[in-house]
Amino acid sequence: MNEIKGAIDTPRVPAYAFFTRISLTKRGITESNIGMSDFLSDADFELYRKLIYDASGITFSATNRSILESRLKERLRDKKLESLTEYYALIVKDKEELKTLLDSVTTNLTRFFRNQAHFDAIEKYVVPELIKLRGPGGERKLRFWSAGCSTGEEPYTLAMLLKEILPPSWSFEIVASDISLKCLMVGKEAFYADARIQGVPEAYLPKYFDRKPGGYQLKDDVKKMVRFDYHNLKNDSGQRGLDVVFCRNVLIYFDEAAQKAAIERFWEAMAPKSFLFIGHSESLFGMNTKFEFVKTDWATFYRKNV
Repeated sequence: MNEIKGAIDTPRVPAYAFFTRISLTKRGITESNIGMSDFLSDADFELYRKLIYDASGITFSATNRSILESRLKERLRDKKLESLTEYYALIVKDKEELKTLLDSVTTNLTRFFRNQAHFDAIEKYVVPELIKLRGPGGERKLRFWSAGCSTGEEPYTLAMLLKEILPPSWSFEIVASDISLKCLMVGKEAFYADARIQGVPEAYLPKYFDRKPGGYQLKDDVKKMVRFDYHNLKNDSGQRGLDVVFCRNVLIYFDEAAQKAAIERFWEAMAPKSFLFIGHSESLFGMNTKFEFVKTDWATFYRKNV
């Protein structure tokens, strides 16, 4: 599920859009002659708000209503439809178009090594703890899930870090999921413009990237460690036995019921003695969950301590 990210070091948030002068219908309705409430009536807003919430957990309210309006106008123009009624009928029967709409109401900017403290905690506490818990005869493979992975910077950060810190006899796998098909395609390609390499340690660049015109291409030995997959957090991922789940700056844009449901699904997907990382502006306090709060010298996170 969506898993929503925002501008470069801020939470992923529903995309704020500025009006563009576009013709929406053959009748010549444009943004210069139509008001917001005239295009998206209260009844239509409630209809689409409920559909998007039921499909993804993304919550729209009066404060971000303009985002939904702007994106609906874009979709009507793209599909050459004249009314919200026509478009609603389309997305009810066309699940691919519903995915496109959900993609359009989110923006997906992130960066490598975002919130460095979390990765310090992975290196200095989580991985040593998992290795210790396995013991000498335990399985030597760690399983990670980057939920709401956006364009791949987060799971690739984990991959590079794990290649640096895991003992030679250990291996790992990372599943990276998002509700945005566009973002997943960027992640799979793993080419990042110069400006998007900010945060990558200098020593990592020649080791894990190839310099290309206009940016950097991640090397295949890192790319192959991450498997990208479309996933909506409203649904069970089907994964089990995960050692670490990253779902950062996503839950803050769900309402309490959707947050609770997502957290319960994480619990089911995670192995005993596993770890959950959420965004610095997010918290499970006040939510009746089974997770245990963990505070370390590097960061705070949660543990499935059973």
